[in-house]
Amino acid sequence: MLKRANAWLDKQNILVQIGVVLLIVFAIRTFIFGLYQVPTGSMETTMLVGERFVADKFTIWFSPFKRGNIIAFNEPNFPYSDNILKNIWQRYVWGPSNWTKRIIGLPGEHVQGIIENGKPEIYIDGKKLDEPYLNKYPLVYIRTNKGADEIERATGSGIVSRSFDPAIPFPEQPFYKMTPESVMRQLPIIQPGTPESRGADVFDVYLKADEYWAMGDNRLGSSDSRFWGPLKKNLIHGRIVWCIASIDSDEDWMILDLIKHPIGFWSKWRWNRCFKTLS
Repeated sequence: MLKRANAWLDKQNILVQIGVVLLIVFAIRTFIFGLYQVPTGSMETTMLVGERFVADKFTIWFSPFKRGNIIAFNEPNFPYSDNILKNIWQRYVWGPSNWTKRIIGLPGEHVQGIIENGKPEIYIDGKKLDEPYLNKYPLVYIRTNKGADEIERATGSGIVSRSFDPAIPFPEQPFYKMTPESVMRQLPIIQPGTPESRGADVFDVYLKADEYWAMGDNRLGSSDSRFWGPLKKNLIHGRIVWCIASIDSDEDWMILDLIKHPIGFWSKWRWNRCFKTLS
C-alpha cells in the first residue's frame, strides 16, 4: 500500500514539475524574448522570407519605442474578444498570426503620405522622412515551392513577388535562388519607388496617444498601416533585434526542409546574413 502511495506521489511530483517548466517557458516567451520566422517579403531586403529572428520582449516594458524600430505585433484586423482572459489567450497563447513592420510614426504625430515627383514620400509633422532602409531592388513574380493551396488561399494564386538584382543571373541571386522556369516573365517587373496601384501611398493621419504608424520596408509588397490604419500599442509585443538563421525556404519548420532535401538543404543557407543585428 505504501509503495502505491509513493508511486502516486512520484507521478504527481512529475506532473507538477512539468507544469512549472511550462509556466516558466510561457513566461520567458511572453515577457523576455520571442522567436519569429519571416513568412512574407513585406520587409525585404532588411528581412527575407525564411529568416528567423529574436525579439526583445523585456525592455519594451520600460523603454519606449523609437522611430525606425522593427516590431512584432498581433494581427491588427483580428476580432479580439472583450473577455480579458480570452483576449490574453488570443494575443499570447493561441490566436492570430504575428506580423513584423517598422515604426514610422509615433504617438501624437501627424503622418502624411504624398506622391512627390512621381514617388511616394512620407512627412512627419511637416518634415520629410529620410528612409534609407527602403527596398532598393525591383520585384519579380515567381511561383513558390510552398504548398500552392496555402498561397492561393492568401493571395488568390500560387504566385508571389520577390526582390532580385537584375545585374545577376537568376540562379545566383543574393536573396532568393530563382530558376528561369519559376520566373513569371509574362508579368511585369515592379520597379522600386513606384506608387502603390490602389492609392494607398496617399494618407493624412493624426496618431492618438496609444497609436503607431507601421509600414514594411518593401512598400510594394506590404500590408501595413496604409491599409488597416494606426497600430494600437497593446498589440505590440516585441522589438526585433537579432537574426539567428537565414535560409531560402518557405517551410515553417527547417527540419521539414532538411527531410525533403537532405543534400540541397545546406546550399539554401544565406550564411552572410546569419547572426546579424537589426536597428
